[in-house]
Amino acid sequence: MPKSQAPSIPRLAIVKTGSTYPSIKAKFGDFDHWFVRELGEGLDISVVNVAAGESPGHPEQWDGILVTGSPAMVSEGADWSERTALWLASAVNLQIPLLGVCYGHQLLAHAFGGDVGYHPQGRESGTFGVKLFDSAKTDPLLGQMPIQFQAQLTHRQSVLRLPESAVLLAKNEFEPHQAFRIGHCAWGVQFHPEFTPEIMKAYLDVQSPDLETENQDASALISSVADTPEATGLLKRFAELVQNR
Repeated sequence: MPKSQAPSIPRLAIVKTGSTYPSIKAKFGDFDHWFVRELGEGLDISVVNVAAGESPGHPEQWDGILVTGSPAMVSEGADWSERTALWLASAVNLQIPLLGVCYGHQLLAHAFGGDVGYHPQGRESGTFGVKLFDSAKTDPLLGQMPIQFQAQLTHRQSVLRLPESAVLLAKNEFEPHQAFRIGHCAWGVQFHPEFTPEIMKAYLDVQSPDLETENQDASALISSVADTPEATGLLKRFAELVQNR
């Protein structure tokens, strides 16, 4: 096939909303590296650091959008965060496949009128079970997952109230809004499909002093970290969804 007729590779924007702890970044790389590793081949991936002031351009220049986690808090209402929320709303209205993770999950809910704030029970950090609702059975992204699966989690803020337009897809004992969908192809997940067990353990190690202050057993949480293949597989399925759009 002549080069001029070759099919274009779908363009995916990783909207970076912050960076991990310096010690973890030095050993494992940053958020965007972890996503690129799990998304696999077949996408033309660009990283746009909106927290550093970079612009993602017009949503229509992307075939898919992924929004990372962040040490920032959505409730702080930083200028870059509020601008990104408006941009995400435009992307969803254009039906561009979108996946928000942790901060991205919360920002997507905020963009459509949901409430985001500190979880009343504090921090959730470690490997925990997640359960899908019946609404997820026919979901294009989560529908292939088992009803119950393990996932890596670390967050202090949560979606306290979902937007009216959202379809709730998953929960666990601690967090009632683990996953949701808006429209046909925009998802938010509170858990971290990009985390490996080693990264999760590194987070818990850094957080150990705070966890102990919060009356959580950091050693037990580290010991209970497990592999989470079902949650991690979500990223390859999202990549396939973008490729098949």
